[in-house]
Amino acid sequence: MAVSEQDSNSESAFEDLVEKVRPRLRKILSRYRIPPQDADDLMQEAFLILVTKWGTVQNPEAWILATLANRCIIYWRKSRSRLWDLVDGVVLELLADGGPPIQEGIDLRVDLEALVANLPDRCRSLLRLRYQLGCTTTETAEKTGYCRSSIRKVTRRCISALATQLLGQPLSASADTTFEP
Repeated sequence: MAVSEQDSNSESAFEDLVEKVRPRLRKILSRYRIPPQDADDLMQEAFLILVTKWGTVQNPEAWILATLANRCIIYWRKSRSRLWDLVDGVVLELLADGGPPIQEGIDLRVDLEALVANLPDRCRSLLRLRYQLGCTTTETAEKTGYCRSSIRKVTRRCISALATQLLGQPLSASADTTFEP
C-alpha cells in the first residue's frame, strides 16, 4: 500500500510541475521559434526524459526548462544539417562534369554558378575544388592551405553560405565565411 501512495504522490507532483512550468516552456519554444507543429513534440520529448529520470533529478523545474532549451537547440541543428546535406547533394550533382546535360540541367547549373560567384573567394575556390574538380579532402587542404581536419567544417560553412543565398536570405553571423587557415 505504501508503494501506491508513493506512486500517487509522484504522479501528483509531476502533474503540478507540468501546470506550473507550462507557460515558461511555451516562452522557451517561442524564443527558439519552434514551429507549432513541432513544439508539442519537443515538450513531450522533454517530459518523457524527465519521467525516466524522475527519482534522480534534484530540481525538476530547472531541469525541465534546461532540457527543453537543449532539445530546441538540437532541433535547429538537425534542421540545418538536413538543409546542408540536401544542398551538398545538389552541389555535387550540378557541378560534377558528366555527360551532355539537358537544357534544364544547364539552366540549373548556370543559376548555381551565379550563386557560387557571389560567395567569398575562399568559398568559391573550396567548393570548386571539392565538387567541380573532385579533389579529395587532402588535396583540397593542400591547395587551400587549411588543415586536413578542418576542411569538412569549412566546407559546411561554405555550403551554409550557399544555402542562405539559395533561400534568398542575407548571411547571418552563424554563416560567417571569413575563415582562418
